[in-house]
Amino acid sequence: MEYIDMHVHSTFSDGTCTPEELVQIAQEKKLKAFVLTDHDTVAGVERTIKAAEGSGVLVLPGIEVSAVYQGRDIHILGYDVDIHNKEFLEQLDHYQKERENRNDRMIQLLAEHGFSISKQKIEERFPGAVMTRAHFARYLFDEGQISSVKEAFEKYIGVGCPCYLPKKEITPEEAMRCIRIAGGHPVLAHPMLYHMERNEIETLVHYLISLGLEGIETIYSNNSKEEEQYLRQLAKKFGLYITGGSDFHGSNKPAIQMGTGKNNIRVPEELLKNIWKN
Repeated sequence: MEYIDMHVHSTFSDGTCTPEELVQIAQEKKLKAFVLTDHDTVAGVERTIKAAEGSGVLVLPGIEVSAVYQGRDIHILGYDVDIHNKEFLEQLDHYQKERENRNDRMIQLLAEHGFSISKQKIEERFPGAVMTRAHFARYLFDEGQISSVKEAFEKYIGVGCPCYLPKKEITPEEAMRCIRIAGGHPVLAHPMLYHMERNEIETLVHYLISLGLEGIETIYSNNSKEEEQYLRQLAKKFGLYITGGSDFHGSNKPAIQMGTGKNNIRVPEELLKNIWKN
């Protein structure tokens, strides 16, 4: 049996591996394919596909779109999106401008709290990346201004901390529409991370189905065997297919390995059949 990874991030969002490095790791892990699912951007897809030419690894286009549901962040994976769709790209550009405004204000707050940080310094350190709080934390750690990336989130840029600002909320309707206008297949990412009761998860899934949800990410790095089984049953109950992925971010999440996550997960190639018809 051959294996894949349907949830991978690059330096074009908050991962630390370039497209070329991802392809190399996939080869080393003997993966048949992986889906690049950077946060709110498809800017790295073409480069990753090009890097994989002749490698024996299939790279598929994807995205992970953030939304807010009843005060909680949720993520929707979009598989097999048309990365050239004009309306899709315009919507992503709008999200990016909102993100940039928030980032500028958070950088200013960090500077006011005594850190040596600026937008220019961050962009020079992470050229071409879609900036997130993870980049701020990594920069401060690399510069020796904090003792760990975790400290940045716990003391400064985590929810409720002095340099944190809430992002403009994107509704699930907007996130689902964004994926669907690009012809993508919407899948609910890592449901067990949302700290919901199971009846709340079912309510969320039922609601997203009304918006076009097709699948649930079931085989996932942080899921216990019992949680995975629950999600399999949930997918069956609602007539959804399952997907699986590591949520690989490179050294930003060092415990998670591409292809196997942190609990030695294995995602069979056959799961691609629901999202990739070619």
